[in-house]
Amino acid sequence: MPEILAIALNPTVDVSCETETVRPTLKTRTRNQRHDPGGGGINVARVIEELGGAVDVVYLSGGATGALLDDCMERTSVRAHKVPIGQPTRVAYMVHENHTGFEYRFIPEGPQVDPAELKNVLTHVERFEGDYVVASGSLPRGVSHDCYARMAEITGRKNKRFILDSSGRALEEALSTKSVFLVKPSIGELQSLVGEKLDEAGAQNAALDIVKTGRARYVAVSMGMEGAFLASEKGILRLPAKHVRIRSAVGAGDSFVGGMVFSLARGNEVEHAFRLGMAAGTAAVMTSGTQLCRRKDVEALFTPG
Repeated sequence: MPEILAIALNPTVDVSCETETVRPTLKTRTRNQRHDPGGGGINVARVIEELGGAVDVVYLSGGATGALLDDCMERTSVRAHKVPIGQPTRVAYMVHENHTGFEYRFIPEGPQVDPAELKNVLTHVERFEGDYVVASGSLPRGVSHDCYARMAEITGRKNKRFILDSSGRALEEALSTKSVFLVKPSIGELQSLVGEKLDEAGAQNAALDIVKTGRARYVAVSMGMEGAFLASEKGILRLPAKHVRIRSAVGAGDSFVGGMVFSLARGNEVEHAFRLGMAAGTAAVMTSGTQLCRRKDVEALFTPG
């Protein structure tokens, strides 16, 4: 029985390629194109599977692009549960410019989802008997802002642990249930949540306030090149970023979450999980395109406390 259920409400077919120079108007010839299944929940599940964990993923899929996503999922080892929708799955496009090293990422908003289609996802959450439900990614159009809050309440009612990586009103409403075990905002998402610009000290205070008010038991805040910190009832655990050669930032946050959830499901303390999440997020930027992290890199980067 899988220990973890990942939720992907707005998945993508991730297309990545490279070119020498990106120029306006003129045709830009690309090479080394690859297709990967993507979007928050799917990426989290791919990372957990790469690290050796047992995970199921529930994802929405529709149209011809949905068929391509289904094909991409079949080429992974993740146990996938497709929920059909009427509108086509979105396609995200990433181009790496070799001349400058810049990465251009184009992320469409995604399909309109009927509330009736979403009921099948909530049914999977209700029936899941593992320990962790992790929801990651934006909400597609048509889905109510309280969607993740409903999942948190279902999970809490069953004495399971709900982990969330999202933003905006969806994040705010989920936290209001006081049923979130772990939340992982970026510092920008935390600023949006509190409604003001934050320096690191302010961000730590805001995260500690979320813990103290019971809105989440743990808050892991990623700060890009500045590292990350974990807020808990014990206080703040701050880790600096490890300097590696950056090839692509795609999926770094999802890898962070996947590493943490994998470690927690193995029975490790949250501090250990946080360190593994940091290693997984760092390992993700070492791979090109949409490849996410590799297990050997995560293990090499992991530093126990």
